[in-house]
This record gives sequence, structure tokens and C-alpha cells, in this order.
Amino acid sequence: MRFAHTHRPGFWLGFVDFFTAGLFFLLYMPLGGLQGELEEVLGHRVRPYWQAYLLGIPTLFIYPLVWMADISRELKGKAIAMGIPGPHTSWRHMFGWNVFGVLFFGPMIATHRFFNTLNQIEDRLNRSPAA
Repeated sequence: MRFAHTHRPGFWLGFVDFFTAGLFFLLYMPLGGLQGELEEVLGHRVRPYWQAYLLGIPTLFIYPLVWMADISRELKGKAIAMGIPGPHTSWRHMFGWNVFGVLFFGPMIATHRFFNTLNQIEDRLNRSPAA
């Protein structure tokens, strides 16, 4: 698979998502191709964001945060396995910035690091001979 979106602006995507209370990614995940790209990069199916979002309503949106932190952990492992230099996203980074940094642009910082790691992985996969 050739990845077309290797320069996603993570900070701004996080900014828009934060101020739309997560509704932005309900559209961006399937329509922007992010769902399929994550599944391709990670090598397995990923729960659709709309399901995580709905499960977040009764859990005060803790479920989607843990869901995204788990994906971040997997992306970090993939980046390390590919030899991509850090800093990488991680479970602790995603969870910590979203919870403890919420007053200091934390969700945007976490989303920026997430997309930075994803962009680097996709760029490396595009340059590999098998791509």
C-alpha cells in the first residue's frame, strides 16, 4: 500500500478535534483514510473510532482515550522495530498529555506526536522496496 498522507499536521488536527469534542475524528477516521492506514501499518483490524466514541459516552470519554493510547503504544513499537529515531508517541504520552495537560494544549501536543510518529512510519514504508 502506498500512503498518500505522510505530512498530516497533528497539532492542528488535535486542535480541531479538541474543540469539536471528538466529533471531527468521527468523520476524519473513515473519510480521511486514517482508519485503513492504521490497520495497514499495525497489521490488524482496529476498532472503528465511532464505536470507541460511543463507548466513551457512558465512561466519561475515558474509553476513547485508552483506545487511542493503546494505538499509540503499538505505533511506538512499530517505529522502534523499524529503526525510526524518536521521540515517538507512547501510551504514557498520549494519556498524560490528554489528562494532565488539558489546560496547556495537551491534547494537541499528544496528537502532534501521534501523527509525527505515524507520518514517519508511513514515509519509511513508502520508501521501502516492497511498497
